[in-house]
Amino acid sequence: MADDLCFFSKDTFSLKSPKKSPLVLRMVVLVFSMFCGVYICSICLKQIGTRTTNEFLNVEEPQRPCPEPNIEPWEIPYVHYPKPKTYSRDECACNPIRYFAILSMQRSGSGWFETLLNNHTNISSNGEIFSVKARRSNISSIVETLDTIYNLDWLSSASKNECTAAVGLKWMLNQGLLQHHEEIVEYFRTRGVSAIFLFRRNLLRRMISVLANSYDRDAKLLNGTHKSHVHSPHEAEILARYKPLINATLLIRDLKQVEETQTKALEYFKSTRHIILYYEDILKNSTKMADVQEFLKVPKREVKSRQVKIHKGPLSNYVDNWDDIQKALNGTRYQSFLLGDYGK
Repeated sequence: MADDLCFFSKDTFSLKSPKKSPLVLRMVVLVFSMFCGVYICSICLKQIGTRTTNEFLNVEEPQRPCPEPNIEPWEIPYVHYPKPKTYSRDECACNPIRYFAILSMQRSGSGWFETLLNNHTNISSNGEIFSVKARRSNISSIVETLDTIYNLDWLSSASKNECTAAVGLKWMLNQGLLQHHEEIVEYFRTRGVSAIFLFRRNLLRRMISVLANSYDRDAKLLNGTHKSHVHSPHEAEILARYKPLINATLLIRDLKQVEETQTKALEYFKSTRHIILYYEDILKNSTKMADVQEFLKVPKREVKSRQVKIHKGPLSNYVDNWDDIQKALNGTRYQSFLLGDYGK
């Protein structure tokens, strides 16, 4: 039987006798298995220890709930604590924020009004965001844009370093607002957004401003640059030199259409928390801005704007066919538009 055994080399080693060979092999296998087991266990323990250490280091301290603000129960839906994705509010995390939207029409003083709001330390109004058509192409785009604004992730020149207490935007009625009014009203109600309506009482003045601004968009009277708003009397004087020719035949119809649009907007959004303002009233009465700050629940501050009024003084100075306009409006309910002059 020994002759049948296979040898690798006589000088190296030879297998033991059949009686002893199984026991030796079993011992070798056992030792090898134990060694492998110990090695595998050590690797596993190292991995577990590393993961536990990492998890321990990454554990964040639970955020403490913000103290309950001292407000009336009806105000609770309008108080928010947004958590921006693009930055941390840090010490401002528990500073409550109110959401708002300025709902207006072109050339109604909304640009000037917004500069007054942004002059306040704690208010950020982000401009006419929905002037870009893609942002109002459908209700999904509108909601996505609004969510970004109210989550404080919309970065603009209006963004504040200080703790913001009110954030919003300027929204024209013809920028998808009336088209999707049902969904937007529901959004305002569920998200606690307050509406600030801003209109002009003198719609004739608004019409003149619209026509003049439209003309300058092509003419670019200020050194080849179009400006909807100016900051110097000299620039205002240059833009005011243009006198539009108004269609007197269609004038009353056009004024009625503007009134109907405003009435429709007020009707659509009557279920929201809102305030109605008029450009002329703010110009004449400085306390109106205090009312706005009270509406937004921000600390009251004196606010200013650098914008300069373009059409200042009697309207007869700014219309090419003034006699036709007088004949068209005299004796109608729009006759008062011929006289209104607030001077500033």
